[in-house]
Amino acid sequence: MISLVDVLLFFCFISFLLYLYFKYKFNYWKSLGVPHIKPSIPLGNIQGGKRRVHSSQLFKKFYDELKKKGKFVGIYFFTKPVILLTDLDFVKTVLIRDFQYFHNRGIYFNVKDDPLSGHLVNIEGEYWKKLREKITPTFTSGKMRLMLPTILEVATRFEIQMTKTIEENSEPEIKDILARFTTDIIGSCAFGIECNSIEDKNSKFLEMGLKVFQQPRNAFFKQIISLVYPEFARKMGVKTIREDVAEFFMKIVKDVIEYREKNEVKRNDFMQLLLQLKNDGELADEGDSTSRLKLGRLTVEEVAAQAFVFFLAGFETSSTTMMFCLHELSLNQDIQEKARKNVQEVLARHGGKITYEALSEMTYLEQCINEALRKFPPAANIVRTVTKDYNVPDSTVVFKKDQTVLISVYAIHHDPEIYENPEEFIPERFSQEEASKRHPMAFLPFGEGPRICIGMRFGMTETKVGLATLLSKFKFHKSDKTEVPLAFSKTNLILSPEGGLFLRIEKI
Repeated sequence: MISLVDVLLFFCFISFLLYLYFKYKFNYWKSLGVPHIKPSIPLGNIQGGKRRVHSSQLFKKFYDELKKKGKFVGIYFFTKPVILLTDLDFVKTVLIRDFQYFHNRGIYFNVKDDPLSGHLVNIEGEYWKKLREKITPTFTSGKMRLMLPTILEVATRFEIQMTKTIEENSEPEIKDILARFTTDIIGSCAFGIECNSIEDKNSKFLEMGLKVFQQPRNAFFKQIISLVYPEFARKMGVKTIREDVAEFFMKIVKDVIEYREKNEVKRNDFMQLLLQLKNDGELADEGDSTSRLKLGRLTVEEVAAQAFVFFLAGFETSSTTMMFCLHELSLNQDIQEKARKNVQEVLARHGGKITYEALSEMTYLEQCINEALRKFPPAANIVRTVTKDYNVPDSTVVFKKDQTVLISVYAIHHDPEIYENPEEFIPERFSQEEASKRHPMAFLPFGEGPRICIGMRFGMTETKVGLATLLSKFKFHKSDKTEVPLAFSKTNLILSPEGGLFLRIEKI
């Protein structure tokens, strides 16, 4: 018969073995002589529970602590050793010069069980390369011009609704309002659907878009498994996209495809371009209608996945950028007036209308957007995976295949050696003259290199239209409901304020 003492001895033995396992795993960076952050059992350098902070703040802390000790340092995600880059030249090496060693993002995806996760941001290798080649022509300046009328139509409804909103409440929560604006733009440009979330507070599109970034109760466990043991997670059928969200977007895409093909409907939007790739497997080159990209057809699931990520990228990051920009303009009234004057002068030259040419002339407004992206980068971290063993130049260290490389965009953007007084909002940092003085890797809101954000041009167009519309018609002031400095949400993957952001708004 097993006694209580036997049980206790067994658990002590198991605990001792686990302790030895963690000690062995957590000795990796020390054994290589690499400066590192001391890990804690069992999470390594990841924080959980009440100690948890947004990843941007955690990695900035590590960056600041060890950046003087080498061009890269070591940290641990659970027991997995991770490389944190602290030198801009080495960042350039990873993202551009030696891209062939670091071309994967290392973000978990599962095409079989979770088809919407198989989008351009996540996928790897030749699959990514071919899909990127297929989709790149859909984001040219010519395509942006075609989509601009759709964006402007939404902006007109947005202005009308903003006027109604501040008549009822002069200090609204601005993030929700901006999310409705970008939801309607992306809904129309990516799916060809009128979402009407600007007017409809119960918009299903907005609800599902927000749910993507809300982590369910077991999300932390899934993140650990998919990050540390991705192949095991795929075999176990682990999904990272919520079932209700996946079902909603998959149904929307299938319904749109069926409707357009049955009724021979064509529109100047992203979905039309994806349908062309689905049915023909090719796109006409914009400069030469006889030249075509023959790269194979997209499946319905691939179409849905690309439309899904286009929706997420354009909906959340653009609305967040606009929100942070308006927040800073509300705290800096002189800068707000200068930005407004820039918009008004450009519109006066273009008959009071926002055109593609007019947007390109709003240079100070663009500087304000870039400074907001510097101070509050929505994607606060860039992640890459080592695709084959890599001998680090001028070092004896070898990065092993499948190891994770992390670049803290937030830490770089807030490094006082790169940006003097980094907590101050100074749009002039992004004048042509000032920007040319900085290292090319000092500003990374969209990433860099061959995997730079493919929708960057669309995102900037959407953001400029939104801010130009608002600044030409409204003034923004700080609300007592919003704390300064802002506290960031601990659970949202995208950098965002805890509890939303309130502004006092008045019509000009």
